[in-house]
Amino acid sequence: MQFAALETSTEWCSVALWIDGEISALEQRAGQRHAELVLPMLDRVLARSAIRADALDAIAFGAGPGSFTGLRIACGIAQGIAMAKGLPVIGISSLDAIAEEAGAGRVVACLDARMREVYYACLERDGAQWRATPPAHCISPEQVEPPHGDRWYGCGNGFAAYRDLAARIGVRVLAGVHPSALAIARLAAPRLAAGQGLDAALAAPFYMRDKVAMTIDERAAR
Repeated sequence: MQFAALETSTEWCSVALWIDGEISALEQRAGQRHAELVLPMLDRVLARSAIRADALDAIAFGAGPGSFTGLRIACGIAQGIAMAKGLPVIGISSLDAIAEEAGAGRVVACLDARMREVYYACLERDGAQWRATPPAHCISPEQVEPPHGDRWYGCGNGFAAYRDLAARIGVRVLAGVHPSALAIARLAAPRLAAGQGLDAALAAPFYMRDKVAMTIDERAAR
């Protein structure tokens, strides 16, 4: 099996290519340039492995939560490639991808959701995947509760945005960990092998909330 993976949910842009268990990946801090960078990066990683897009079996993408624009970019490009070539797609949680990158068995994944909120999940390794207890949610940093048990590690830019959060909930932060296409590929591989890929028309980002900005009055109140 060989498939491409795309991740554009944060300030990082990354692509990966899975070929029978071997992964080739590229990553770049993109700022707001994901749409400009992601396809040339995909072309480079395909060329590096001497693989044509026609030879792919599927497309995986970081489904979110994360930047609204970033999520639409990854999903839209995955759909475009998959529809043109008749390939299945699969969306993978950006929070799960953070946990996969962390290299720990218990991970508190926390992304800055703006508007004084974070995307937050306590994730534990469950075989080749991750189990969130309770399910991921979008809340204010003040509402975040400490995870149950010990040996939890905090990952994600939410901890950098709210620097007192880690100490308050009692986790050790692993700096610099973010969702990546390489992690997306590792998580997608067993699911694609199990036939869980979807028709490209069914692909959708996981926004977790509908509101993208506060009103002037709401900003003033904050």
